[in-house]
Amino acid sequence: MSRKSGLGKGLDALIPTSEGTTLGMDVLQVSVDLIKPNPRQPRSTIQPESLKELADSIIEHGVIQPLVVSRDENKQEYILVAGDRRLQAARLAGLRTVPVLVRQTTDQERLEMALVENLQRIDLNPLESAQGYQMLSEDFGLSHEEIAKRVGKNRTTVTNTLRLLKLSQAVRNALTEGLISEGHARAILPLPSAKSQSAALQAILNSELNVRQTEALVRRLSGEHRKETKPRKRSAEEIALEDQLRESLGTRVTLRRGSKGGSLIIHFYSDEELNALVDKLLGETAET
Repeated sequence: MSRKSGLGKGLDALIPTSEGTTLGMDVLQVSVDLIKPNPRQPRSTIQPESLKELADSIIEHGVIQPLVVSRDENKQEYILVAGDRRLQAARLAGLRTVPVLVRQTTDQERLEMALVENLQRIDLNPLESAQGYQMLSEDFGLSHEEIAKRVGKNRTTVTNTLRLLKLSQAVRNALTEGLISEGHARAILPLPSAKSQSAALQAILNSELNVRQTEALVRRLSGEHRKETKPRKRSAEEIALEDQLRESLGTRVTLRRGSKGGSLIIHFYSDEELNALVDKLLGETAET
């Protein structure tokens, strides 16, 4: 499995690949009691079932891939950089020591590497990813473009994920708990107040609306009205194309067909998102 090309050489040198190629690296056995959590760990929750499965695997095969830590010289302890799930599972499995690679890292590198590790394993929910990106932006002054390069993502993805932090707390909770999808959450974003977002959320949950139905609901709540007096029946191909464009661009897309031609409306909600959409449409930031 190859690593994403967006990662910098610094991160590649600090995090071993999934093949476990640690040639030339000194692997130490360190007591789990001496390893302290990464203060920049973006993930807030781990599913108990997933942790139990990993612990069972560790009991059977041991910790195959070393954790990455940095040394805290003042306290004679280690700070976890990458391997949070492995450390918790090792403790659950009853291990007293785990294999580690000791690397000197900065506070920013610890956050970047924790993000990269979790994003590559799809361990973060969308809000955890957004909070990690926000820390890189606010605490270290990185632009959306710089964040995208460091974590191996497209800038459009970073921008759209950060927008989720503008959701009301009720919608954020529903997204974290898996009651709604990220597509639902993005569809709700144009609503300006927590009250209107909560109303949309309740309608989604009560009527089990899909993403396209949610977008129609948001248009109604926003007071948008179609000019046509009699809606034209849309074909399955048009609906599928609109859904495909929405998923590809990561934002609301409206396809309207008339008797001759039609229009394609791509919605954006900030200058940053407009720039990201322009780059994507022009192919300047396409993922390799």
